[in-house]
Amino acid sequence: MAKIGVITFSDGRGFVHEGLEKFCRESEDRISGALKAAGHEVVRAEAIVWKNTLAVREARRLAGERPDLTVFNIPVWAFPHFTMLAASETPGPLLLFSNVDPQYPGMVGMLAAAGALDQVGRTYGRAWGDISDQTVLARVEAYARAASAVRSLSGSTFGRIGGRPMGMYTAVADADVWMGQFGVDVEEIDQWELVRRSEEVEDGRVRKAREWLESNAASVHYDGEQLTPELLERQIRSYYAMRELIDEWSLDFSGIKGQPELTTHFATMDIAEAFLNDPYDWGGPKETHVCATEADMDGALTMQLLKGLSGTPVLFADVRHYHAERDIWDLCNSGQHATWFAARSDDPKENLSRVHLYPEGFYFPAGGASVHHLAAPGDFTFARLTRLDGRYRMHVLRGSFEQYDEATNEELMRQSDYNWPHAFARFDAPAEEFLSRYGSNHIHAIPGDHVEELKIVCELLDIDYDGFGDA
Repeated sequence: MAKIGVITFSDGRGFVHEGLEKFCRESEDRISGALKAAGHEVVRAEAIVWKNTLAVREARRLAGERPDLTVFNIPVWAFPHFTMLAASETPGPLLLFSNVDPQYPGMVGMLAAAGALDQVGRTYGRAWGDISDQTVLARVEAYARAASAVRSLSGSTFGRIGGRPMGMYTAVADADVWMGQFGVDVEEIDQWELVRRSEEVEDGRVRKAREWLESNAASVHYDGEQLTPELLERQIRSYYAMRELIDEWSLDFSGIKGQPELTTHFATMDIAEAFLNDPYDWGGPKETHVCATEADMDGALTMQLLKGLSGTPVLFADVRHYHAERDIWDLCNSGQHATWFAARSDDPKENLSRVHLYPEGFYFPAGGASVHHLAAPGDFTFARLTRLDGRYRMHVLRGSFEQYDEATNEELMRQSDYNWPHAFARFDAPAEEFLSRYGSNHIHAIPGDHVEELKIVCELLDIDYDGFGDA
């Protein structure tokens, strides 16, 4: 949930404000109460703003709390310069809120304040009405979730393990741009660290992890060549090595190049990437850590934003195949498709009971386990940050994951790389539209409808929103 600051504005004439102060305070109480009831942390200004000095003082006080979103509550006619002064002291996301009441012209005050902010180019949002109306509250909450996701980027560090994979321009971004636009630093770490550190992991920890996987996965399909207990343990060691790097460098999210050096000469990173993105591992529940395969920077950034909106693991997949006869897409990629997607259960055993560890195929001669499963059905929001002539845009579309009878599922998965994880997706956009302008081979998804939040994210980050279908 979000941390939300609330500050209320009033009329600048002392004798008018005196008669309005009680109404203003009650209005702020209702907003704060509704947001707290929804689970958000609320920090409030100490005074109703009716002087320029109060506008600056109270805004600075709230800014010091570093809220994800600051709500400027304007329940009455309020002098617009108070809003301007407060906004100048409030660096984070901003939402103007007004009642709609013929007796108290808060709507007039909000429009005057909004026009002033427009003139100076300040980004903000607007909401209006009765906060007890669930539609109105939903609008404020959507802005709060988007603001929280955006604010979580500022001051964070991305760990880039390895360089550009297989010539993929869309997997590489400029570190200067990331710092300037998103406030994200990029820490460059060589893949050799995974090899070196994996050798130092204590044998007993690795053995217990392997036995846990063998006991809880649907099956571990050892073949004596591409997948052996030793290779699976090497992948587990790589997971522990990544956890060391995350802790040592204070990495907030990351990406591993993998191909071709590790996948040809060491082992695939499928186990490490899957369980970093999962909300659990063999040690129990844990925080998810976004880790993008192929060190896809814009993919990882998309995922970090989506994680901030949903609080769940985020899908990473190739747009692998389009089954035209069914109008479905097979989203499939070796790598970090978290096991949570197999059932989306809070119980790891329920998810893992649908997960098979298969030997890697010919693409990856170093071998290891591929984390195979089929994503559970449900409604999803799909998104991806891409760049058009150097400017960021966010591709967004609605859709769903589907499953069919066992024979059909098997037949469809075997048309591509069966041993990889799969998600059968039906997009709410025509295939012709999608293939004509979608700007990446990778796509990401979270459960539920988060289109409105992503529109707000784009406003806050100065990103062009690019919706497909009805998005």
